[in-house]
Amino acid sequence: MIIAVDGPAASGKGTIARALAQHYGLPHLDTGLLYRAVAATVLREELDPAREADAVSACSFEDYLLDDPWLRSDEVGRAASVVSAHPLVRAALLNRQKKFARQPGGAVLDGRDIGTVIAPDADVKLFVKATPMIRAQRRHLELRKHGVLTSLDKVLADIRARDERDSKRTEAPMAQASDAALLDTSFLSIDAAVQRAIAIVESKTNATRASG
Repeated sequence: MIIAVDGPAASGKGTIARALAQHYGLPHLDTGLLYRAVAATVLREELDPAREADAVSACSFEDYLLDDPWLRSDEVGRAASVVSAHPLVRAALLNRQKKFARQPGGAVLDGRDIGTVIAPDADVKLFVKATPMIRAQRRHLELRKHGVLTSLDKVLADIRARDERDSKRTEAPMAQASDAALLDTSFLSIDAAVQRAIAIVESKTNATRASG
């Protein structure tokens, strides 16, 4: 079973995807980490994330880099949103993601183009969203927990800028697949959002079994 979970930054898609993977005993890939690994490599080598050639040169990173805590920093996140807009970067990482999705037994992947590009034939597709302000509040709280002092207004501006880049890029823009179930987490607790996601998966798989 392949489960595709898409949505914007801080919507809760990663938390939901990890919970679904645990619930169904499936491997999980946060595809955003691939772009963050590219961005981190670019920043460490003092290259320009806005320059496509620089970003492409950073695509052949080793898997161990995905465990680097720095990848989840806001600095790397902003750079990742820039490098992910480059068509050649997306092409370079495409097979890596498709191979993960198509492993025996299936997988859970979360990102922004899983249901539309990486696994358009996924058994279940979810698009997770929340209002920009709710997402900014979540990210602001997360940053404060990690000792990063910044204003809520700045975080909100970053969220809106990232949404703009992700949805307007020419290559694989963030979009809800036509057959994806919408899950709005704005006013749901983590547990409630996860339970709603499991219910969606169960409903879809039961319907597929019934029609088969």
